[in-house]
Amino acid sequence: MSGKTAGKSGKAADNGPSGPRGNGRDAIMDAARDVFAERGYFGASIRDIAKRADMSLSALYYYYSGKAELFHALIEDSLHDYFRHCEKELAQAGDDPAARLAALVRVTVDYRVRRRVESLLTLQELRYLEPEYRNPIIEKRHAVSGLFQKAIDDGMAGGVFRTPHPDDARRAVMAMCNAVAQWYDPSGDLGMTELCDRYVRLAFALVGHDEAPAR
Repeated sequence: MSGKTAGKSGKAADNGPSGPRGNGRDAIMDAARDVFAERGYFGASIRDIAKRADMSLSALYYYYSGKAELFHALIEDSLHDYFRHCEKELAQAGDDPAARLAALVRVTVDYRVRRRVESLLTLQELRYLEPEYRNPIIEKRHAVSGLFQKAIDDGMAGGVFRTPHPDDARRAVMAMCNAVAQWYDPSGDLGMTELCDRYVRLAFALVGHDEAPAR
């Protein structure tokens, strides 16, 4: 990566301490998350992020070549977290389509709350990235859609789901889960368990499934 050359040579301008405190990459990720959330992609600068991470620009460039690569890394990290949870919960759900759909809904709602900043950044700022950084993230979003599609298709084939509009149901289920990042307040009266249960029931209604969600 070109940023490593700059960092090792020390040619990039210094603007603070010579290096990050603790784990450098973690410090950068935390700082980037905060700065992007506050200022958006265009409003944030690599200098702002280095300052927030309490490191020099040359130290930051050791890890990332610039703002676009850093933004991409932040979103990629959150998506890796999402798919890791999906894999775990789907393995526990087994082959039952209803259980698999319920697992996907729970994981997605939970992710939208835990990784709210990354969720909103993906929704609002992703379009500003160059294709080399934007397209891999879009491909992963298509993979998420494929997980929901597979569960619903299997449910339709087995007579577990009875909606006459499975594609529309999939889009509606995913849209309502994704929108949680825009409105949910963790300090409010609605807890995560109740929220997930509610969304599973809504998803089941959309696909035409009447049984209680498997837990």
